Amino acid sequence: MTLLDGEAIKALIVEVAAELDDQVERTIIIVGGSLLAWHGLRDATEDVDSIRRLDDALRHAVKTVAARHGLAANWLNDHAAPWAPATLDANACEVLFEQGQLRVLGLPLRDIFLMKLNRGDPLDLVDMRSIWPLVRGEFASSAEVLAAYYAAFPNEDPADDPYLGAFVVTELEKGGFALLLE
Repeated sequence: MTLLDGEAIKALIVEVAAELDDQVERTIIIVGGSLLAWHGLRDATEDVDSIRRLDDALRHAVKTVAARHGLAANWLNDHAAPWAPATLDANACEVLFEQGQLRVLGLPLRDIFLMKLNRGDPLDLVDMRSIWPLVRGEFASSAEVLAAYYAAFPNEDPADDPYLGAFVVTELEKGGFALLLE
C-alpha cells in the first residue's frame, strides 16, 4: 500500500478536481490521519477519509486518478461518514482547497480529537497526543473532554465506560501533557 503525505494528498486532490467536468458542486470533509498529514501533524496515511458521502462522478474521478498513480481505487473514500460527530458544523470547518466544482474542508481538530478518542486504536491514541497541543485550550478538564465527546457521540453511554476520563488523562500524560481529572 502506498503511503500518502500531505503534499501527495494535495496533488491528488488537484487531479481529482480536474477530472470533474460537470457543473455539480461537491464538498468533501476530510478527517483522521489524512487531515493530520495535510497539516504536517503526521508523516503519512494510507487513504483519505471523508465524512461526506461521495457521489458516483466523484468516485469515478478518484478511480481515474488512482489508476494513473497505481493507488487503491478508494484512496479517497467516505468510509468515515458513519462516524461523523453529531455536533458536526460544516461552517466551522477549514477550507483546505477549492477548484472547479470541488471544495475540500477539514474538520476542526477538536472534532478530530474526539473522533480519535471514539475509535481509540493505538495509532489514534498517538494522533490524540499530536493534536492535543492545538486543542487543549478548549478543554480545562477531563469532564469537559467527556462532555464534548458525549455530545459528539450521543449513542455512547457514559455508564459503559466510567473510566474514560482517567483514560484520556493517562493517554495525554504519555505525551507529557497534564489534564485535570474531574
